[in-house]
Amino acid sequence: MLQIAIKSAIRGAAEILEVYSEDFEVEFKDDKSPLTLADQRSHTAIMNGLSGTGYPVLSEEGREISFETRKNWVRFWLVDPLDGTKEFVKRNGEFTVNIALIENGIPLIGVILVPVTGRLYYAAKGEGAFVTALQTLDENEIPGTEKIPLPLPANDSGKSYRVVCSRSHLSPETAEYIENLRPLHPDLEFVSVGSSLKLCLIAEGRADLYPRFGPTMEWDTAAGHAIVEVSGGYVRESRSDLPLLYNKENLLNPWFIAGRK
Repeated sequence: MLQIAIKSAIRGAAEILEVYSEDFEVEFKDDKSPLTLADQRSHTAIMNGLSGTGYPVLSEEGREISFETRKNWVRFWLVDPLDGTKEFVKRNGEFTVNIALIENGIPLIGVILVPVTGRLYYAAKGEGAFVTALQTLDENEIPGTEKIPLPLPANDSGKSYRVVCSRSHLSPETAEYIENLRPLHPDLEFVSVGSSLKLCLIAEGRADLYPRFGPTMEWDTAAGHAIVEVSGGYVRESRSDLPLLYNKENLLNPWFIAGRK
């Protein structure tokens, strides 16, 4: 299942880069968030890649599936075919393809691919979490890639306490929370980055904390959640301190905090 998810992510990323390399049109969904041809083409490529697994797929671009249908799913794929569409539109490269396999509300497998750089993060419970760099977006080259276990080796030389937050969605509540951390961490460094790359920084150990006190959807976090947890970190609701769960009736996530244990 992990290899199928990786290959599907590569297919989606290749479609995204084709659109990214040209002029593209931007539409807006009902919630005013941007939608591009890249989202749609990536969605189609990923759906085709996962179709043979026998598990249903819930994708951001196919979110119309009712809870009456979803509530009976034991295992399913949760997909964001292009996470960070605002960053895509800005052409800053900070967007990703996210694929997770969920079982009984818990992410078992997570795959995050950065199309512009080819950086691939992946994890499966019991198998470990890894990062590698793809030389090309060719699914057939995966066996030859060099994988590095996560978290990355610590480098404590001049290390500050790093808090990562959204580049495009920093809420006043999140900003206040970070300011309240400064007395505890005078060396606090604020890092701003787009998409699920924030969770990747936590998994790598290059950031210590990611507070998110603002709206996110389940497909925004599921793949990164799996990678962070398998790498030894956590993703928990900010109020209850319980892990995030998936396939809820309302697909909106509660506010959460991700970090290293």
